[in-house]
Amino acid sequence: MKKLRVIPLGGLREIGKNMAVVEYGNDMIVIDAGLTFPDEDMPGVDSVIPDISYLEKNRDKLRGILLTHGHEDHYGAVPYVLKKIETNVYCTRLTGGLLENKFKEHGINPSVIKYVKAGDTLRLGELDCEFIRVAHSIPDACAIAVHNPVGTVLFTGDFKFDFTPIDHEQTDLHRLAELGEEGVLALYSDSTNVERPGYTMSERSVGDTFKRIFANTTGRLIVATFASNLHRVQQIIEAAEANHRKVALSGRSMLNNVAVASELGYLRVKKNTIVDIKDVQNLKDDQVCLLITGSQGEPMSALSRMANGSHRQIEVGDNDTIILSASMIPGNEKSIGDMINHLMARGCKVIYSSLMNVHVSGHACQEELKLMHSLVKEEYFIPAHGEPRMMITHKKIAEDLGIPDDHILMGENGMVFEFERRGKKVSVNTGEKVQAGQILIDGLGIGDVGSVVLNDRKRLADDGMIALVVTIDKKSRRVVAGPEVISRGFIYMKDNIDVIEEIKKIVVQIFKDAERRNITDWAFLKSRIREEVKSYVYKQMQRNPMILTIIMETEGKYVLQ
Repeated sequence: MKKLRVIPLGGLREIGKNMAVVEYGNDMIVIDAGLTFPDEDMPGVDSVIPDISYLEKNRDKLRGILLTHGHEDHYGAVPYVLKKIETNVYCTRLTGGLLENKFKEHGINPSVIKYVKAGDTLRLGELDCEFIRVAHSIPDACAIAVHNPVGTVLFTGDFKFDFTPIDHEQTDLHRLAELGEEGVLALYSDSTNVERPGYTMSERSVGDTFKRIFANTTGRLIVATFASNLHRVQQIIEAAEANHRKVALSGRSMLNNVAVASELGYLRVKKNTIVDIKDVQNLKDDQVCLLITGSQGEPMSALSRMANGSHRQIEVGDNDTIILSASMIPGNEKSIGDMINHLMARGCKVIYSSLMNVHVSGHACQEELKLMHSLVKEEYFIPAHGEPRMMITHKKIAEDLGIPDDHILMGENGMVFEFERRGKKVSVNTGEKVQAGQILIDGLGIGDVGSVVLNDRKRLADDGMIALVVTIDKKSRRVVAGPEVISRGFIYMKDNIDVIEEIKKIVVQIFKDAERRNITDWAFLKSRIREEVKSYVYKQMQRNPMILTIIMETEGKYVLQ
C-alpha cells in the first residue's frame, strides 16, 4: 500500500507562517499558506512566507491549496505561491473574498479560487478533503479532514468552542464526534492558546463590555482592533448603532475587510451607519465611533498617527475615549506602551484588556483542547501552530489524556511524518526531512533578501558606513581627485576632521605604494584600503562600520590630495 506523508513547511515551533503538505502516492495537497511578520532582526523586510522549494520540485503532484480561514497567517502567502506554481485554491466564501482583494494587488486571476461550504467534501486525486465548521474570531472558519486509505488526518485550523458565537455557527461537535467513531489516524492541532487554563470566553462577553462603555461615554469613541477579527467588528458596529453613533473607518485593511464582509453578507450593518472619515468633523462627539487599525502600535497605523499628531483627518484630545480591543502580541509591548503614553499625554482616556474585558481570544484554551482530543480520539497527535513551549505544554496535556508518548509526534518544519498501513496496524517514520525555512518579502522582491543582505542591513543600522571615492588617471595610474570620505550613520564629519584626514592619508599612502610597486589590481587595492581603514577606525573609536571603496578612472592632471 502507498504511504501517507504529512509535512509541515511552516507553523511548527513558531506563530504564523502556517503551511502543511499531505501526500499520498502521486497526489499532494497543501493545507493553508500563511505568512508572518518580521522581527527586529529583519530590517526592511515586509513579511515572511514559508520556503516552498519542496512544492516547486513536486508541482506535478500538487492538486490544490486548501484554506481553513481568512487570517493572514493562514492565507497571506497564497499570492506568492501562485506566482511560482499553478494550482487551484479551495476555500469558503469569505476567505475567498478576502483573497480576491489580495489577487487584485498582485495581478492574479481570481478564477483559480474554487468555493466550498462547511460540510462539503472534495475529491482531489485519491484524497477526500472534508471541510468542517469551527468557531473562531472570523466567520467561515473550517477544520479540514483528509480521508485516504491509510487513515484520516484532521487539521483543526484555528478554533475554539464558543457556544454563543456571533454568527450562530458553532464548532461542529457532532461531526467531530462522528470522525472519532469512524477513526482518526492523526490530529494536527492548534496549540496557540494552550498555556491558558479553562475555557476561552465567548466573543459575546466582549460585546456586553462594549455596550456598557458606549452607553456611558459622552465624548468621541475610537476603537482599535485587528481588521481581520470580523466578529469583533460586528459587535463594535452593533454597540455604535444601539447608541446612535455613526461609524467611520480608518486603515487600509479595515476599509477593505469591512467592504468585502459587508458585500458578502458576513457583516450586518444598518443603512447610513458607516460614514466617510472626512464627515466626522460635521458630527457631535457623542455621535462618533472611529473603527481603526493600530492596536499593536504599528508605526504607520491609524492609531499611531493619531498618537503622534500626524493623522491627516483626526486630532485626538481630552474628549476622546480610546479602546484597544486586541491582545498584545509578544514583542510589541514597548511600541504599544509608548503609543498609550502618547495618547494619554494628549488627554485621551485609554482602555485596554488589563483594565476591562475588551478582548477575548479566538483560540482554544486547555479545557477546549482536551475536548477536541476526547471527541476525535486520534491514534497519533501532532502539536502545531505554536512556539516550542506551547507544543511541549500541549504534549503534556495529550499525555494526561492517555495518548502514549510514542504516539505524540513532536516535529519541526520540514520533518516528514510518514504513515504506512500494514493490515489493521499503522507504523510511523519520522527520519526524513525536506527543505523548509523562510522566504523574506521586501517590496516586490520575493526571496532576494537573504542572510548576507540582512547582515549588511544590521551592520549599517548598528555602525553606519564610510564611502571612500578615489579618481585615478587612466594612463599614469595616479590619484587625480580625492580621496573623498563620505560618512553615513558613523560619525558627524565636521566634529571629526582629524579622523577624516587620517583616513585620507591612509588611502593616499596605499596608492603611492601601489604606484611604486606597479600594482594595478583594483580589487587588491580595494581590499587593502578596507582592511587598513577598518583597523584604524576600530583602534580609534571601537566601531566597525561598513566600508565601501569606489575607484574611478579618468584622464586628467595629477592632483594628489
